[in-house]
Amino acid sequence: MDERIVTNHPLEEDQFEANIRPDSIDEYIGQQEVKENLKIFMQAAKMRGESLDHVLLYGPPGLGKTTLAYIIANEMGVNIKTASGPSIEKSGDLAAILSTLEPGDVLFIDEIHRMPRFIEEILYPAMEDFTLDIIVGSDSSTRNIKIDLPPFTLVGATTRAGDLTSPLRDRFGIVSKLQFYTVEELTEIVKRTSRVLGVSIDDSAAVELASRSRGTPRIANRLLKRVRDFALVLGDGNITLDITNLALDKLKVDKLGLDDTDYHLLKAIIEKFNGGPVGIEAIASSIGEEQSTIEDVYEPYLLQIGFLKRTTRGRVVTEKAYEHLKIKKQGTLF
Repeated sequence: MDERIVTNHPLEEDQFEANIRPDSIDEYIGQQEVKENLKIFMQAAKMRGESLDHVLLYGPPGLGKTTLAYIIANEMGVNIKTASGPSIEKSGDLAAILSTLEPGDVLFIDEIHRMPRFIEEILYPAMEDFTLDIIVGSDSSTRNIKIDLPPFTLVGATTRAGDLTSPLRDRFGIVSKLQFYTVEELTEIVKRTSRVLGVSIDDSAAVELASRSRGTPRIANRLLKRVRDFALVLGDGNITLDITNLALDKLKVDKLGLDDTDYHLLKAIIEKFNGGPVGIEAIASSIGEEQSTIEDVYEPYLLQIGFLKRTTRGRVVTEKAYEHLKIKKQGTLF
């Protein structure tokens, strides 16, 4: 089975994202409030000659958290080291990363909510006092080692801010939530990416691509790459509105950016649970998906566009979704 195109989680083909990242905060499109605040905080830190406060970025995948981490390092004129929460399994893993940091460096930890709890506790003094206390050895030969660290900035990224413990969250001086992008912002991103890739795109095609990208730059860039192939083979390489509509229809991405997976989820709730309310566990078992995948990948956009509602009794499919799916709601006239 093909990988889902409109998933907001990274795919192998997204490696090109690293080559199209903006280098400066002014080049970064969207997230205006987050951007403006970060500019102030970074400027103030530079004026004081200090490292930037620790930064927590949270929100659905694909909205630019990693890009912002790289921009912070660029703007501060320092290096960036990257890691992911699940990859830091032992205290030695964390010590190895922290001991290579230079003064002011940025340490970016993606999926920070998936870091083991005991690692998190070692991180507290590193974040607060720039010291590392670790126990090495085993059984009778254990000893405590204290390492002084240079001042650094931890940038943590998470899709599940609610899964972070209070002690960890409280140690971030700057906490920013990234929102879904508007069609106008995504249109600018599509045009920028096409310039970087050396691809010609009509304005109407850029708007159409943006409107089917689920408010997510990662998806917009991925769809642009796929549509570019259709334009090259079926046209003259220029991405027109007709080529865009043809390509996205072939890729089964509808006018709102929904695909077969979204339809499957909504129809399962409608057909098996009469449209809800239904608990997330029941939905997960009925479509054979992990609960966390539904919450992280499927739901955010469906909630955003008003096709799903979360209630105290469970998830409910809205009338708006029934109309889009052209399904008659039981007990209503339309």
